[in-house]
Amino acid sequence: MTDGATPTTVSLAIGHYLRLFNDSDALTLALQNFSIGQNKVVDGVTYIFSPFGFSGMSTNRQGELSPATIVFPNTDLSRGYLDSALRGGTIAAGEFWRTPYIGEVDVNILNPADGTVVSTLFTYTGQSTGGGWTDTKLTLELSSVLDAVTGDIPTRTLQRRLVGSLPTSATIRLR
Repeated sequence: MTDGATPTTVSLAIGHYLRLFNDSDALTLALQNFSIGQNKVVDGVTYIFSPFGFSGMSTNRQGELSPATIVFPNTDLSRGYLDSALRGGTIAAGEFWRTPYIGEVDVNILNPADGTVVSTLFTYTGQSTGGGWTDTKLTLELSSVLDAVTGDIPTRTLQRRLVGSLPTSATIRLR
């Protein structure tokens, strides 16, 4: 700087707050990935620490939204998160099926000193639609019900209970 003033350094951090809701709109899990070993309370919700990454959303050349992914280390606990999110939790007596969890991810600017939320950049909302794991990581996919091309048709995973027997071949002819 030419005026002799000392430049000011501002430190900000990005952190994610994840909430998973079941088909009764009950909050089943609240996680945060910034304050290691600490619980954080925001708007009355207690977020426990979990090391996870969030990919955000992206589109392809045709304008279709790709699923956002949440990446956890592959542990028994995270495999439980994935199983519950995709199955919609535990099926109680008298229930035939449950819909997969809805996930909300807040992308926040945080104060690095104490981990408090300075502002929320955006909130991504999507339904748990897929996942899997390798030796080291586990991924949970969240798909938006809004699509850039077909916003009136929600993204769905074909399952036998929804459409009947599924084909065993990739060669399908529609008439």
